[in-house]
Amino acid sequence: MAIIDAQKRMWPVVLGLIIAMIISIGGCSSLTKKDDKATAPAAQSNSGVPALYYDFGDVLVPKELKVDKKSSFIYQTEGFSAGVLVLKGRIETSSLISFFEKNMTKDNWHMISSFKSERTMLLFQKSHRWCVMSITDERFSTYVEIWVAPTTQGSKTGLLK
Repeated sequence: MAIIDAQKRMWPVVLGLIIAMIISIGGCSSLTKKDDKATAPAAQSNSGVPALYYDFGDVLVPKELKVDKKSSFIYQTEGFSAGVLVLKGRIETSSLISFFEKNMTKDNWHMISSFKSERTMLLFQKSHRWCVMSITDERFSTYVEIWVAPTTQGSKTGLLK
């Protein structure tokens, strides 16, 4: 009778251990999955940093930055895309600024100006498009907003007339 009582008390413990093992095995398998949702092929930047072209085919982004889909909005038509791409990652702000300055030039963007402070702003222009980058360094992550917008059909507008 004492053996039967001991077996009855051990049953919940054994069941709990089995459930814990199943959960831990399932949790570890998710760590090995690859993110196959990148919208463009990988590329190498001038500095050898692995990078990707996401929705804007001429704005290279370091692979350490991940897209925040809830905060991003991209408008696409055939041969044209505009909107805001929001990214987050753990990357040093100064190296990120340097990365964008080098690689945007490589993709034929012309740097118009920059504002460097707690929130850094980089402004680039192409023939019929503008790109504004906002880089904010917070305690545990760096946030990047990449805004791409069309200009009017004239060659230069606004202050650049």
